[in-house]
Amino acid sequence: MEKILDIIDSIAHEKNLDVEDVTNAIKTAIIRTAKRVLGEELDFDVEIDKSTKKANVFQKVTVVADDDERAKEESEKYITLTEAKEIDPDVEIGDELRYPIDFEGLGRTAALHLQREIEYHIQRLVEQKLFQKYKNRVGKIISGTVTRVDSEENTYVEIDEVRAILPMRYRIKGESFKTGDVVKAILRKVVIDKVHGIYLELSRTTPKFLEELLRLEVPEIKDGLVIVEKVARIPGERAKVALTSTSPQIDPVGACVGVKGVRINAVSKELNGESIDCIEYSPVPEIFVARSLSPAIITSVKIEENRAIVTLPIDQKSKAIGKSGINIRLASMITGYEIELVEKAGVAGVTTEEAISEEEKPKITLEDLFKK
Repeated sequence: MEKILDIIDSIAHEKNLDVEDVTNAIKTAIIRTAKRVLGEELDFDVEIDKSTKKANVFQKVTVVADDDERAKEESEKYITLTEAKEIDPDVEIGDELRYPIDFEGLGRTAALHLQREIEYHIQRLVEQKLFQKYKNRVGKIISGTVTRVDSEENTYVEIDEVRAILPMRYRIKGESFKTGDVVKAILRKVVIDKVHGIYLELSRTTPKFLEELLRLEVPEIKDGLVIVEKVARIPGERAKVALTSTSPQIDPVGACVGVKGVRINAVSKELNGESIDCIEYSPVPEIFVARSLSPAIITSVKIEENRAIVTLPIDQKSKAIGKSGINIRLASMITGYEIELVEKAGVAGVTTEEAISEEEKPKITLEDLFKK
C-alpha cells in the first residue's frame, strides 16, 4: 500500500481531522480488512514507513512451549519455541513473531472491504469530533434553518454541518414553524445513533432557554454584574426570573427590563409573547416567597419545612393566585415551597378600622363644623 501517508494527509486536511487520529483509523481499517479476508481469529499489525510512505502489514504469532497444544491446534496463531528459534535465536516464550503479508495481493475483494472500512472509521472520527464540539455547547443557544416539519409536528433544523430536531413536546405552545424559518433554541443534548449518525436535540421550553436569552439581551448579565439566580416557566404563558446584583449601583430588575421594557419585550417576543416577571432574589426564604407572589401585597410569611404559609389581605388573594392559578404555581416553582394562602381581614395598606364602610362612620356636616 504505497503513498499511504499522502492519503492520510489528504483525508485529514479535507475533513479537518488530526493526522494521528486519521493514521490510527487507517491502521484499524487495514487490520479489520485483513481479519475479514484471512480470518477473524488471526492477529495483525500495521506499520507505516515514513521514508517510503508505505503501509506494511504483518501477521502476528505468539511463541509457546514445545508441548503447548495450541501450537498444533492453532498453528496460524501460535508457534513452538524450537521453531521460533530457527527464525530468531533470541526469542523467548511469550514473544511475538511477525510475518509480512502481501496485502495488495489479496485481490479485488480485499480492496472493496478496505474502502468500506476506511469510509466507516473516518466517518466515526468526524462524528466523534462533532460530538465533542457540540457537547461543549449543551445548555447554550444555537440557531439554524428549518428544513422540514413532519406529520407529528417535529421540526428538523439544519445547523452548520449537523442536523437537529426540535420535538413537538419541546416547542412553545401556540408556535409553529415552516421550511426556511430561522429557529433559536437551547441545545438539550447531542446524540450519536448507530443508524442515523450524530444529531442534536433542541428545546424552547426549558427555563435555561429564557436564561440564555436574557444573557444575550442584557449586557449586565453577560458581564456578571447581574446574576440570574432562578427561573421558572410555564412555556408560552408566563415566567418568573429571580435576579441579584453584584454591584449596589445596579438595579437587577431595572437592568433586565430595560428602558420602557425594551429588553424584556425582546425576550418575550422570542418566546411567542410569554409574559416575564422579574423579581429581586433574596436568600431569606420569607422575603423571597413574598416577592415571588408579586404583584400581590403580602402581610407575612411563615416557613414550615417545605411549606410556606402566606398571610395576605382579602383583596390580594386573587392577585397572588393569578389567572388559572398560574402566579402561585410559578411562585411555588421558583421558591421550591408549597404555598398556602391565609386570608386576613381588611385590604392592602388599610387597617381594619380604616376599612369600615362610610355608612358605619359618624356623619359630619358643614353645619356641625360651624356650631357654637
